Amino acid sequence: MRNSLLILASVIATPAFAASCESLASLTLPNTTITSAQVVPAGQFSQPGANGKGKGANAYKDLPEFCRVAATLKPSSDSDIKVEFWLPTSNWNKKLQSVGNGGWAGVISYSALADAVKAGYASASTDTGHVGGSGSFALEHPEQLTDFSWRSEHEMTLKAKAVVQAFYGSAPRLSYWNGCSTGGRQGLKEAQKFPDDYDGIIAGAPANRTAISLWIAFAVLKDPASYIPPAKYPVIHQAALAACDLRDGVKDGLIEDPTKCKFDPKVLLCKNGDGPTCLTAPQVDSAKKIYSSAINPRTGQVLFPSLAPGSELNWGIQAAGPDPSANIYDHFKYVVFKNPAWDWKTFDFDKGIALAEQPENAAMNATDPNLKSFFAHNGKLLIYHGWADSNVSPLNTIKYYKSVADTLGGASKVSNNLRLFFEPGMGHCGGGEGPNVFDKVGALEQWVEQGKAPEKIIASHSTAGKVDRTRPLCPYPQVAKYKGSGSIDEAANFACQLP
Repeated sequence: MRNSLLILASVIATPAFAASCESLASLTLPNTTITSAQVVPAGQFSQPGANGKGKGANAYKDLPEFCRVAATLKPSSDSDIKVEFWLPTSNWNKKLQSVGNGGWAGVISYSALADAVKAGYASASTDTGHVGGSGSFALEHPEQLTDFSWRSEHEMTLKAKAVVQAFYGSAPRLSYWNGCSTGGRQGLKEAQKFPDDYDGIIAGAPANRTAISLWIAFAVLKDPASYIPPAKYPVIHQAALAACDLRDGVKDGLIEDPTKCKFDPKVLLCKNGDGPTCLTAPQVDSAKKIYSSAINPRTGQVLFPSLAPGSELNWGIQAAGPDPSANIYDHFKYVVFKNPAWDWKTFDFDKGIALAEQPENAAMNATDPNLKSFFAHNGKLLIYHGWADSNVSPLNTIKYYKSVADTLGGASKVSNNLRLFFEPGMGHCGGGEGPNVFDKVGALEQWVEQGKAPEKIIASHSTAGKVDRTRPLCPYPQVAKYKGSGSIDEAANFACQLP
């Protein structure tokens, strides 16, 4: 009897698939060539190109067994989109989680695929149609630029759902997008252009392209006298904290709401010559420009926002030089001016911005505020952004959020489908002095599947692997306010309130 029960339990635990993993190699889909389909045993995945040493050596040791499907998509004659679909062979949660990219992409997002599979999801990732992290592929390849801008993600999504259907015998019950930076922009593009692709979208620090890197380069790099040595970034950071940390009623080394911070770097002006703890007059002017919106020199019009107070420790990404940050520099070289030898010092913030905003040069940007179709099927969009981000301006994300609210009848009208969370002290997509680890997927699942909109999300900060601070993240425009008693390192002692 006992043996019979064991056999019965084993049968129940064995999933009944509609197809074997290997048979997916012969699956026929439009514009698709499946190049491999094989089962990867638990803990045995080896990332292509990894040397098996260092930080990533054991990154996949906890990965369960899964069916790995690789394919090439060619929606145009010049397309060469690589995709991978990872399908758990047990404990599938009947959902799809597609994962986004960073920078210019050019690689499959393996670690994000692994995280999704470990959580029970079928998952999908694309290299967006080229190899390598440069924008040079876009030169004279408009179809490949289209693939990077939006087509690769949509085509991947359609194929992922078909592969899931073929393997498990049923389509995913729900589909989610999870991405940050370029992945955040990709998520917004999906909501705007293909509103039926996903039920819930996580869009972190959406990297809509502005000329922010050129604005900062003009401020800091064009004139050697204006250059701020990276050794002075902590000095500026501490001065910003001194001016604004206490605005939220608690001294915790974080600026809760940088939009209310009135920090003037002139307080650091050197009294005599130069020194390690002060700024020269040209350096003061540079710092002011980094905090200021870009202005059209001819019309005086505000073009786009720059960085927020509190971001200083990360300024090196944009301001260390000798050239502007590569992601944006590549965009202007290969997409806007179509000239690999283009000299950024010749940029005109009037004519150059107008050229950059032409539809063919701005196709990758996901700034359409009309999310009516995505919201119409009760799609949920969770956006997050670190206030200390110096890759992508968090103020630009506020600009987009407000444009959606204004287009669709106000913040209260969209709050059931759109929420924006800021993380004080967090850098680009993570890291930093503030709480920066939080369960965004769990928050989105509860919202989509239980109708429970996130009123707050608890984030944590760790040092040497030990959590040393938790804090609630609040839906914009609310901020976390200290209740007046208890440890400032415990989330329970803060409440989300309007500033």
